[in-house]
Amino acid sequence: MSRVWPDLAVLAVLVAVDDLGSLGAAARREGMAQPNASRAVRRLESELGVPLLRRGPRGSALTPQGTVVVHWAREVVADAGRLLEAAETLREARRAELAVGASMTVAEHLVPAWLGELRRHHADLRIQLQVHNSTQVFEHVEAGTCDVGFVESPSVPRGLYSCTVAHDRLVVVVTPAHPWARRRRALLPEELAATPLVVREVGSGTRTTLDDALRDLPRAEPLLELASGAAVRTSVLAGVGPAVISTLAVRDQVEAGTLRVVEVEGLVLTRRLRAVWREPRRLTGPAAELVATARRLGQPLKA
Repeated sequence: MSRVWPDLAVLAVLVAVDDLGSLGAAARREGMAQPNASRAVRRLESELGVPLLRRGPRGSALTPQGTVVVHWAREVVADAGRLLEAAETLREARRAELAVGASMTVAEHLVPAWLGELRRHHADLRIQLQVHNSTQVFEHVEAGTCDVGFVESPSVPRGLYSCTVAHDRLVVVVTPAHPWARRRRALLPEELAATPLVVREVGSGTRTTLDDALRDLPRAEPLLELASGAAVRTSVLAGVGPAVISTLAVRDQVEAGTLRVVEVEGLVLTRRLRAVWREPRRLTGPAAELVATARRLGQPLKA
């Protein structure tokens, strides 16, 4: 047979009738208008098929059947109260934890400073940083395993909210011994597209930005596909070949002269670094503070 679950609120009213001796006092304790409490009890009597209250000129009292029902109702209401207390405990624990997802470049070069600043104001906050490529960060945010993510991808999947926190630029880098390092004119996009490069893996924001920029040109097969900017940088330094990589990942080597930037005529490789999250549209709590910190400390766009 079909089962109709009783309303917890009316069970609490019945328990209060047993405790206080009248329906009016019970309704007041439970924050319910007496007529509404009376209707709720009548509805429960109809659902259970037994009289629960004996109504008279001096008020209402429990029937023998009502006394039996209240015995079990008291346990149900107590268990429901414990459930709500447990949920509140979980909610408080959730507020004290922050799961952050970040794509490789952002995680290596920017997120540590952002998290350090956040911890200065929230010493007890437990932070879990998950490092993936941009596509994987989107997946974790969509699945709810990350409270907020930081990505380099030029687009964001529908259903996620985002805001720009910083800017970055990709550059072509080679060793000083590479022929491109001695060029007097800028490289043409066609030349770059036709050259085997050391690249990031498919799904990374760096790879997506490069592929979008060269979409209409015939492409050479990659020389190497690597899973981090550090691995790409190391390969270029070892003379494996040229690469397109974030300025964040090669700034020190370019300043030291161990890598050279090769300009590409007319090719725009700037990108926005974004925070992404699920509903609600407006972030709150530590996640909102982290995004605000990222925007305040974020990397400015350099020429």
